[in-house]
Amino acid sequence: MQTILNALVPVFLLVALGVFLKRTLLKSENAWDSLEDLTYYILFPALLVLATATADLSKVPIWGVFTALVIAIFACSLALIALRVPMQRAFGWSGPAFTSVFQGGVRWNTYIALGVASPLLGEQGLAIAAVALASMIPPINVLSVVVLARYAPNSPAKVMQVLVHLLRNPFIWACAFGIFINLIGLPIPKVFSSFLNALGQASLPMGLMIVGAGLNLKTVHRINAAVLISTGVKMLLLPAIAMGIGYFAGVGWPALAVIAISSSVPSAPNGYMLARQMGGDAPLLAHILTIQMFVALFSIPLTLIVAAGLGIAK
Repeated sequence: MQTILNALVPVFLLVALGVFLKRTLLKSENAWDSLEDLTYYILFPALLVLATATADLSKVPIWGVFTALVIAIFACSLALIALRVPMQRAFGWSGPAFTSVFQGGVRWNTYIALGVASPLLGEQGLAIAAVALASMIPPINVLSVVVLARYAPNSPAKVMQVLVHLLRNPFIWACAFGIFINLIGLPIPKVFSSFLNALGQASLPMGLMIVGAGLNLKTVHRINAAVLISTGVKMLLLPAIAMGIGYFAGVGWPALAVIAISSSVPSAPNGYMLARQMGGDAPLLAHILTIQMFVALFSIPLTLIVAAGLGIAK
């Protein structure tokens, strides 16, 4: 438990620092937008390239991690879509509101997941987390865009729109490039590995502060059905399914810990930007993200404790 807390406390302190900086030294939205672009397109991809290029992938249960996370994502997605009509009738949700419940229920916050996995599990955990990232980003983005295109107004579903959104994701390209270098055995010169390492070390604290800067604390006291359902699916149902599948697939520690972390972190801030672009209920999603951030203080430690117990049972 002490090891888990030692990994989690700095993560949430960095998030809190982001909250503080947004209200004091860096009040400009443009400043945070620029920092987010820097982190999204440069710093985090550098971290992922180096992690996947230098990792011993023979020790990573790639298919077990992939299967556990992807099946859990599709199971939760199908459950939300199947219950859409009765939920909208019961709670008076609009189509855009449902899309925010959906995104809040299936997306994951890459910054927090890597921020926890790296100090807790080291380089091997980071490599497994990169595999998890590569597993989850494509189906989550496809599902989110399709749901928004179907249920948000003025957004006709277009296959090309989904493909463009995926092709523009630098995390996917970074993981693919790093794995390619790893598989062909191409050595990375020391000067370049040091350069990528320096960029990668900056990515985790920067990404976590950006998460804090994006929280809307003014709405934290408002809890409604949309928040409860979205948070319950994301931080209870999805981790339970993913860890269960991982366990029965024979995945052990530390991969099971990465599955626990990846599935129990809050939803992703970039879902908010997607909602704004495609006509979703962006303010509702921002509210869901803020509540989930506080729930994560408890959900991540609990899922890691369960993962540790399952890992020992293996």
